[in-house]
Amino acid sequence: MFERFQTVRSAPMKDFTTLRLGGPADWLITPRSALELKEILSEAGDNALPVTVIGQGSNLLVLDGGIRGAVVRMARGLTGCSVLENRIVAEAGTMMSSVAAAAAEAGLTGLEFASGIPGTVGGGVLMNAGAYGGEMSQIVQQVTVLGHDGQSTVLKSDELSFGYRCSALQGREMIVTQVVFQLSKGDKREIRERMNDLKRRRAEKQPLNVPSAGSTFKRPEGYFAAALIDQCGLKGYAVGGASVSSLHAGFLVNTGESAADFLELMCRVQRIVQERTGVWLEPEIRILGTAGSDFST
Repeated sequence: MFERFQTVRSAPMKDFTTLRLGGPADWLITPRSALELKEILSEAGDNALPVTVIGQGSNLLVLDGGIRGAVVRMARGLTGCSVLENRIVAEAGTMMSSVAAAAAEAGLTGLEFASGIPGTVGGGVLMNAGAYGGEMSQIVQQVTVLGHDGQSTVLKSDELSFGYRCSALQGREMIVTQVVFQLSKGDKREIRERMNDLKRRRAEKQPLNVPSAGSTFKRPEGYFAAALIDQCGLKGYAVGGASVSSLHAGFLVNTGESAADFLELMCRVQRIVQERTGVWLEPEIRILGTAGSDFST
């Protein structure tokens, strides 16, 4: 099964997530085209296998038991982008940093905020990724999605119901295959200066040298998650090899090998913050897979 595709059997998901955590996936498959993706979905359907779609794995916690069925990894497969006047057409597996660099080279402004986001275009649309005042909803013109039934559809921006770290695509059997960004003409020097400034700010304030999944919790209305966690004295708080970053409390980081520890840390932080401030922190990262270490194929 899946022999004609780029496939890894019993793939350790810790090798495919920025948290460096997660048990094995039955099959990890990287489609090299939208046609291959369609064929993968068809083969999975014929064999009654569940399908899980990931990008670069930068916003994921995969549990220690791994993921059953087929994991389709868009990063490093369905990639590439092209500039058409004030628009950029990008394949869903393209890194957002690469698209931002292409925009800067073309003198197009609007994607600077994405230059340091370590995720793919498809994942960025799915969760309406954003940083430093910018987000995908501001620049996405349309997306092409492939349903698990093999049907391709083009959706305009106003059909995506973008919200804070969410879109209408979440929870639906639709996979983003291509994104069209509508940008504006700008000054190359100013664009690069803005990107360099954001890079410096990230390096100063975020724990970029330790495995993490970025901001672990969403921003509660009227608050900032990092400020609430810091207010509760939780910087440096640890469960096993998982800890709250001492540099930025919004980042939970990993130096161990246990997804269970990381999940327990998340739960403790949520509970402590709610007890002390009355605010419940909702996870921003996706939690996939099964707990425990049992694995058979």
